[in-house]
Amino acid sequence: MAAAGRCRQAVAGLVFAFLAASTATGESCRIAYDMGSSGIRAGASGSAVSTQVSIDYLDPLWAGRGLEETVAPTIAALNDLPREAGFPADCARVGGGFSAWRLALEQDAEKLAAILDRIHAASAVSVLVIPQLQEGAYGYYGARQLLGDGLTTNHVLDIGGGSLQLAGERSAWGDMLGQKAWQRRLCQEIRNSESAPCDLQPMTGAELATARALLAELLGGVTAALPGPVTLTAISRPVSRGVAPAVARLAPEGAGADVVQRPALSVAIDRIAGLTASETILATGISRDHVAYLLSSMLLVEGILLATGAESLKVAEIDLTNLPGLLADDRAFAWGQRPGCYLERLRTLGLGAYASDPATCP
Repeated sequence: MAAAGRCRQAVAGLVFAFLAASTATGESCRIAYDMGSSGIRAGASGSAVSTQVSIDYLDPLWAGRGLEETVAPTIAALNDLPREAGFPADCARVGGGFSAWRLALEQDAEKLAAILDRIHAASAVSVLVIPQLQEGAYGYYGARQLLGDGLTTNHVLDIGGGSLQLAGERSAWGDMLGQKAWQRRLCQEIRNSESAPCDLQPMTGAELATARALLAELLGGVTAALPGPVTLTAISRPVSRGVAPAVARLAPEGAGADVVQRPALSVAIDRIAGLTASETILATGISRDHVAYLLSSMLLVEGILLATGAESLKVAEIDLTNLPGLLADDRAFAWGQRPGCYLERLRTLGLGAYASDPATCP
């Protein structure tokens, strides 16, 4: 369905007009659930505490099983996490479903709506499927809060498990190209494998060229979506724990503690592409936990720099979640009070349900 397709366009002004850190709709407090590809994190307005639980949403979807097996643990988490954190029991609550939930909507909107209805009945939490660009806005909002004056670029690069966002104050682009999703796509293309992570290394020169060409195609909409010049700060662990330290070891002339130069990144890619995973660990000092996704993540960052025309990338590791943006999102909490109307619009409008006006519900 077209409404559930991937968002690749820019939106002037994004959503900061209604991202006001208040409880403007009259609630005494708010609880939000950041429901990503690998679990749920809960937070509350006026609290620095958050709690989380791991739930793998992507693998069942990729295997064609849908989200049915995740329903029970999801309901349990929505009920239990606020109690574990000591949040007030009378707070307004809403869940934001991100990359995996968008994929579930794309696969079967009617089935997802039925699952969300069951989740609400058992937890009193409305789970909204959040559009890609809205997620990007949450990311920029959260990064600006956490970094303050330390955010000196006009966009942030947030690489999640399922999706990635290039988000700024006035424009954004995103797609299902997160660390796990891009690895899976590359495994299919290069290794004819549905398993991810797969053994990408060693990779031949021809395979490397294929990977770069595929990325150039997938990132083809970035230039139109993000008017230049684009400057970037990477704010997620695939870069801070993987790409950046690997480049610092392999091409130290083009890397520092908080910056990666594109030419040095390309040199580093060429130096490890032909190595085995074990040889890559020795060459880079990267832990075995990170090395499985290292080459694919390096290619992804290189492709993004080429697509944006940026020569370098600043690096800042922060504990970024969608919670600050979601807690401040009046539209999301207005929808949280109208679960039946939201699900009806989800069935008919797909991702457009979120952007429609909850005040026009019967």
